[in-house]
Amino acid sequence: MAWAPRPAGLLLLALALLALAEAVQSHGQHCSHVHPKDDEVVRDVDLGEPHHVIRKRAADQPLRILLYYDQSVYRLEEEKFELINNTILPEAVRFWENALMVRRAGSTIRLNRKCANNQLFYRKDGVFCKNACDEKTMCGEVEVPEEHLEVCRTCNDTGQDCGELEGSSQGAGIDDIDFIFYVSAMQTERCNKGQTVAYAAHCQQEAALDRPIAGHANLCPDNIVTKRQEQEILLSTVKHEILHALGFSVSLYAFYRDQDGNPLTPREENGKPLLNEKLQARQWSDRVIKTVHRPKWVVRGGAVARDVLMMVTPRVVREARDHFGCPTLEGAELEDQGDEGTSLTHWEKRVFENEAMTGTHTQNPVYSRLTLALMEDTGWYRANYSMAQPLMWGKRLGCDFAMKSCKEWMDLKHKQGMPIAPFCSKVKQDPLETECTNDRSSVALCNLLEHSEQLPRMFQNFDEIYNVEKGREGFYGGSVSLADYCPYIQEFTWRSKSVVVRGSNCRYFENNPHKDKNFALESYGDDSKCFLQSNRRWEERSCTQLRQWQHWGSGCYEYHCADGRLHIHVENYTFTCYNEGQQVEIRLLSNGWLHNGVLICPRCSQLCKDKFDNPGEKCLPDSPVPDNVTYHEDELVCGQAGLRPPLWLLVLPIIISVFVHR
Repeated sequence: MAWAPRPAGLLLLALALLALAEAVQSHGQHCSHVHPKDDEVVRDVDLGEPHHVIRKRAADQPLRILLYYDQSVYRLEEEKFELINNTILPEAVRFWENALMVRRAGSTIRLNRKCANNQLFYRKDGVFCKNACDEKTMCGEVEVPEEHLEVCRTCNDTGQDCGELEGSSQGAGIDDIDFIFYVSAMQTERCNKGQTVAYAAHCQQEAALDRPIAGHANLCPDNIVTKRQEQEILLSTVKHEILHALGFSVSLYAFYRDQDGNPLTPREENGKPLLNEKLQARQWSDRVIKTVHRPKWVVRGGAVARDVLMMVTPRVVREARDHFGCPTLEGAELEDQGDEGTSLTHWEKRVFENEAMTGTHTQNPVYSRLTLALMEDTGWYRANYSMAQPLMWGKRLGCDFAMKSCKEWMDLKHKQGMPIAPFCSKVKQDPLETECTNDRSSVALCNLLEHSEQLPRMFQNFDEIYNVEKGREGFYGGSVSLADYCPYIQEFTWRSKSVVVRGSNCRYFENNPHKDKNFALESYGDDSKCFLQSNRRWEERSCTQLRQWQHWGSGCYEYHCADGRLHIHVENYTFTCYNEGQQVEIRLLSNGWLHNGVLICPRCSQLCKDKFDNPGEKCLPDSPVPDNVTYHEDELVCGQAGLRPPLWLLVLPIIISVFVHR
């Protein structure tokens, strides 16, 4: 078929649609924490005081973290180095120093040397290497400097004749710190798996309470993005990785202690927990993690049995029960999918979606009371709960949400005639119909899509889906596998040829659409939130063209709260909301086009609860729009010739279909 030349306006529309089609493929950033194998960790670092003295001391001193840079960090591109050195690492470290307190120990720390061939003897007076220490002691990719190391101590082949190795010397040590963090910036093989930005782990533990005392982080230079709208995720990622090194790791669970300093896991004769040969980590007891049997896990067409792993330490149990409002909940569910860097070492994504210690960051990551409770339950820290960030996902949704499959939850809500939030059931497809996240921070989509293969039965969550052929339901699920393929509303990014163009978070000015593509007159920035649009598509009209855009549903707009009302700003005009659900007609000229669409007012208190300038001011009750209130509307003035629609408008739907579905 031959095609006539297309007007420039139509070409712009097609390109915008293609960019959107690519955008919704973003699934989030996975954590690649790989716990250190048992023989990679050096233990029993002496803190210079008797163990019983340290154990009796209260954990009431702020955690002090020292950053030590490998030379590779200084080889980062200038812009990346300045971001990492001046913003990301200082803010991440400051957060955990403010959030956690420890038992203060001796004034100087010297780390132990690694033993040659990992051969060593555990003795009452410390750890001794068999015959020799390694020439280099590594912590991740970083060589620990000599000035940070203790003297080399050895025994002979039979564990006799023990003492300081002749010729070895003691370093000066590090004063007034509680944790040494060695930082490198190397594009390693792990960096090339899944666009990993950073990874971290601990490398040494102290002798009195087994607390991690040194760790490492590697930043992946090629994967660091300096765009402002990406910095929040980068910062959260680094905070996440630091926490793996401080305590949230498979390789540390067996060393957790109660509030009196007693081990939660029994110890062998050498003072260490039993080694799990498969994991190459010490095996924890069921006082830390317990397997819970769910005999009837509802899935498509019936039910299956499922075992889940639950963190069952005391404060975690208390916080999990309080968060969901479920007094019988056994604990906090751990991730059971992904590789060894994901499963067991994160909270379950289905249950704790945007908690920052889930296995993938998808949107608005927060460090909640639950994560601080876990750190307190290690026995090494006391948490400052004022640093906890609010987690709204699942809050007060009860035992049905926390203990059952998302399919059973959605089925129950359908029967009750209630919304299935936080899950959703609208298939992601063209034309795109967007929504808002629950907190209205972002434009978002239901991430339900068709997968190339049928999902495992455990993760088939629908008996029927609107507009999906009967029998094909098993191919449909959410885009985030770690969430058990449960679909939910998720923010996303616009991409062009796999390069991020902009995001959908309303907070960032950089996410503003180009003026030629800003069909709904959106405005992103610090004072913006997401507002729903009506189901009528926005259109742009000039004197010779009409464009009806195929993406609609929601957008970001500035707002303010005053005089008891919510006020939406579009261009230079203010539109006051008088009641929830009020439809505000927008008809404004911008950039040579008349833009026409409808915004829907949210509940005033959702956005204005604490936003009024005057102390004590509250939202007024809903009321009809007063008769004397009119909203500004522009008119398009054209000559007679401009009133006839051009011929190409008649074929617009056909051309759109070709570009979207080919």
